Amino acid sequence: MSAGEPEAGTHVFDVVSTRDIHVGRILALRLDEVAMPGGTTANREVVEHLGAVAVVAVDDDGAVALIHQYRHPVGARLWELPAGLIDHADEDPLEAARRELVEEVGLAAATWSVLVDIAVSPGFTDEVVRVYLATGLSTVDRVLLGEEEADLVIARVPLPEAVRRVLAGEITNAAAVAGLLAAQAVTTGVVEARPADAPWSGRPTAFERRT
Repeated sequence: MSAGEPEAGTHVFDVVSTRDIHVGRILALRLDEVAMPGGTTANREVVEHLGAVAVVAVDDDGAVALIHQYRHPVGARLWELPAGLIDHADEDPLEAARRELVEEVGLAAATWSVLVDIAVSPGFTDEVVRVYLATGLSTVDRVLLGEEEADLVIARVPLPEAVRRVLAGEITNAAAVAGLLAAQAVTTGVVEARPADAPWSGRPTAFERRT
């Protein structure tokens, strides 16, 4: 802890009781009763999620692959990175990222590194997305796996322009916002990316343990 920083809190937020509200294919909703400071308890709704990966794929000309797809919960098409769920507890997240890059934009990459890990909305879900930087791109066959993918639009956008769109509010997907800003910092030499196999201590496990 750096000088001048406040000390960390000491209360232990034990779970007094828990019950499932819904268990689906890719997520579960549970209700936890949590011990609060002062001796009281409070209910907390928690969405368990498998976790996901996303990819900032930058070609030799400095353009990044973006996709435009419909997202039903927000009722709109969003500009996003190639991304997808980690399929099961034993799946290597890097392999999941390789798979999604092929499936969504028909690309393979020779070089991989980790940009950022994002706790998407920790107020109610344990979902975390790991965002990779992929370079040394080559084109491969893309296989459409679902109806939404058939409507997906792919674009190559210069990375500085993608960052401009983030700051203009034109790109709002959390993984895309964080990944593009991080990629700009890495590709301009401000910071170094982590190795592709960097430890991922925050990877969610609650939903995986159910299966």
